[in-house]
Amino acid sequence: MNVEITSYIVLGLLIVVSPGADFVLVLKNSINNGRKAGLLTGLGIGIGVCIHITYSILGIGHLLSQNIILFSMIKYAGSAYLIYLGITGIFCSKLKFDCKTVSISLQNDNARKYFTQGFLCNMLNPKTMLFFLSIFSQLISPHNDNSSYFALIYGLYISVLHILWFCLIAFLVTSEKVLSVFQRVGNRVNQTCGVGLVVFGATLAFTNSTSS
Repeated sequence: MNVEITSYIVLGLLIVVSPGADFVLVLKNSINNGRKAGLLTGLGIGIGVCIHITYSILGIGHLLSQNIILFSMIKYAGSAYLIYLGITGIFCSKLKFDCKTVSISLQNDNARKYFTQGFLCNMLNPKTMLFFLSIFSQLISPHNDNSSYFALIYGLYISVLHILWFCLIAFLVTSEKVLSVFQRVGNRVNQTCGVGLVVFGATLAFTNSTSS
C-alpha cells in the first residue's frame, strides 16, 4: 500500500509540472501584468481543479463524457476560449513592464479578470475533465469503504499542489533578475505563449478527446 501511495504522490507531481495551457496562461499573465495577476490566475486554476475533482468523485464526469452533445459543447467552448486568449496574446504582444511590476496592486475588476481566466482555462478543458475522471475511477472502489476518503484526500493534495506550483511560477517569472531578461526577449515570449494557447485550443478542437 505504501508503494501505491508513493506512486500516486509522484503521479500528482508529474500532473502539475507537465507544461500545458494552464502553465502558458500563468506565464503570460505574470510577465504582462505582474506577480499578483499570475497568482490570481494560478488560484483560479486551482479552484477549477477542485471542481473537476469534485464531480469526478461524485460520478458526474462520467455522465458528461457519455453525453456527446453536452461534451461537444464543453469541448468546443474550451477550444474557442484558449484560441481567443492566444490570439489576444499574439496581437497584444508588446510588453510594458519593469522591475516595479512585482509590487503593483490590481484593481478589483482586474483581479476578477485574471482569476476568471485561470478558472475558465482549466474548467473548459475537456481533456482535464476526462483525465481526472480516469484517475479517480481507479481510486474509488465499491469493495473498499475507505477508498472515497482516500480519493478526497488525494484530490485536496492535487488541488493544493496546482495552486502552489503556479504561484511559484508567478513568483519566479516576476523576480527582478528574470524580469530583466524578459525586458529583452519579452515580446517574443509573449507571442510564443499566445501561439501555445492557440495550439492547445486547436488540438482540443480537432482531437477526439473521448478516445484513449
